[in-house]
Amino acid sequence: MAAIGSTVVFSGELSGDEDLEILGQVKGKIELPSHQLIVGEGGRVEAEVKAKCVLVIGRVSGNVEASERLEIQASGIVEGDVRAPRLLIQEGAIVNGHIEMTKAPEASKRPAATPVAPTPVAAPSNS
Repeated sequence: MAAIGSTVVFSGELSGDEDLEILGQVKGKIELPSHQLIVGEGGRVEAEVKAKCVLVIGRVSGNVEASERLEIQASGIVEGDVRAPRLLIQEGAIVNGHIEMTKAPEASKRPAATPVAPTPVAAPSNS
């Protein structure tokens, strides 16, 4: 997992092919379509975010789109629209924006279980 340290300030477009933890400041655009983004404690992001999974412990100002899962912990703050098929917002977290729950990608869907007809039970005879 790559990390942007607490004293690092980055401005621009950020993309990669590995998980990323942000403890410093990032402004611009973040794209990790196949990986996880963690905005750690003290991390501040002012960006449009697109990632497979997003965990917000710090602060995000900008729209956040997760293709699989978005979690905002109790200390997390998101100021922007969020979009994800699975969303977990812990008590105490702050979300100021529109929330859109999307369908999960086709590859991660499980096949529906085939219903099984109940087996009839014979009534006891009164002999």
